[in-house]
Amino acid sequence: MRPSPHRARGTRGLLGALLTALISLAALLTTASVAQADTTLCEQFGSTTVQGRYVAQNNRWGTSQAQCITTTASGFRITRADGSVPTAGAPKSYPSLYNGCHYTNCSPGTHLPARLSTIAGSPTSVSYSYVNNAVYDAAYDIWLDPTPRTDGVNRTEIMIWFNKVGPVQPVGSQVGTATVAGRPWQVWSGNNGSNDVLTFVAPSAIAGWSFDVMDFARQAVSRGLAQNSWYLTSIQAGFEPWQNGAGLAVTSFSSTVNTSSADPRA
Repeated sequence: MRPSPHRARGTRGLLGALLTALISLAALLTTASVAQADTTLCEQFGSTTVQGRYVAQNNRWGTSQAQCITTTASGFRITRADGSVPTAGAPKSYPSLYNGCHYTNCSPGTHLPARLSTIAGSPTSVSYSYVNNAVYDAAYDIWLDPTPRTDGVNRTEIMIWFNKVGPVQPVGSQVGTATVAGRPWQVWSGNNGSNDVLTFVAPSAIAGWSFDVMDFARQAVSRGLAQNSWYLTSIQAGFEPWQNGAGLAVTSFSSTVNTSSADPRA
């Protein structure tokens, strides 16, 4: 039966109201999602989660000057980076994203620490956005320790410098060159007074790369700076700024740890 004009108008009215309600709900959910993604951290050691599985940390450990980072749906950006420190010394901070545990703060769902001998592979991907009006390195950190610790300083730090701007250099001295994961690197080795540091410096800036963390962990083992019985405790990507740094960003980050027992650890 054909509906009367009055009933048709009523049906259209109900449909219109329902459509309006759905649009409002979608807008509300979108707003909530954006609000959750765009979190600004200015506290010295402030942190939050990104992608529901990684921790973003401001980690302003080397200066009393203000620093803020703003998270995105896939990474973070440094939005304020006041002051500078001498380039011959330690950097101002290490704002970063990580999978694993850092000073008892563990990323959601992580199974790190994991013993190196049980890890079949650790695929990862990261991309960076750089600026020129700053002195910094873009560093990917891999932390190793004889124990499955979730707090304090680990025994060995592996750093991969994707980029270096300004007169800064890694801890220690250059001990040679190497090809790791298909790329050439300058290799530096030293101790910062708290832990051993093995650094791989790219000869030119790398904007983004996918690789296996274990290729670098094996380098530490082969150089006597770790053992297969040690633990991988965290995997981090960020920046070490000495001067300025606003605008630097990790635009994407992923990290997975697969054990030989076929138990995926992310």
